Amino acid sequence: MKLTLRVWRQKNADADGAMSTYEVDGVSPDMSFLELLDTLNEDLVLRGEDPVAFDHDCREGICGACSLVIDGEAHGPERTTACQLHLRSFADGDTIDVEPWRASAFPVIKDLVVDRSALDRIIQAGGYVTAPTGSAPEAHATPVPKPDADFAFEHAECIGCGACVAACPNGAAMLFTSAKVNHLGVLPQGAPERETRVLDMVAQMDEEGFGGCTLAGECAVACPKGIPLASITGMNREWLRAVRKAGR
Repeated sequence: MKLTLRVWRQKNADADGAMSTYEVDGVSPDMSFLELLDTLNEDLVLRGEDPVAFDHDCREGICGACSLVIDGEAHGPERTTACQLHLRSFADGDTIDVEPWRASAFPVIKDLVVDRSALDRIIQAGGYVTAPTGSAPEAHATPVPKPDADFAFEHAECIGCGACVAACPNGAAMLFTSAKVNHLGVLPQGAPERETRVLDMVAQMDEEGFGGCTLAGECAVACPKGIPLASITGMNREWLRAVRKAGR
């Protein structure tokens, strides 16, 4: 295959960015999109040019590191991560636009790399459970009803990639935050922080400058792990419950 890439290039956070055009020839339809960028970077290095900076880690669709807007869609045309998107999703001769996540809470560091530490700070605000010191208890020591376990596992699948933020027209982080709140909220181990968790995480989310949620639904469509839109409704219920209990 021969593909034309229009890639966002930006030297650093303070520099102005622009799209640069590159042609990549001889790539296989079985290659992943990140391997396409690897091939481009090999060519750029051989020509003495600066390679394109982009985030990646496990390349197995589970770490959430890859963060590309491909042809205007978070992670590209398939509902998967960019590392698991293969070139067979495109046609020979296509021109493909590659951009970083676009959100005020995700400032560009260089090229396609953005600072997603805002998501980490939301987790730090309440995405944990109080655990006693010492050895771990037996797995069956605290029974969890299967519906609750299934609900928790569904939301635990969130990999924190930020595609929901990039896809949202408002740049909201509600789907990410709701996944973390709902994951722990139904488990007995998460009960001690149930109220403070949702209040603190939502407050931190607002402080980070994410946009407001209008339930456009683009977040759930873009989520590579299928976190449902109803997750946001569940977090809203948790927040209202916590506010009433706190008497605010």
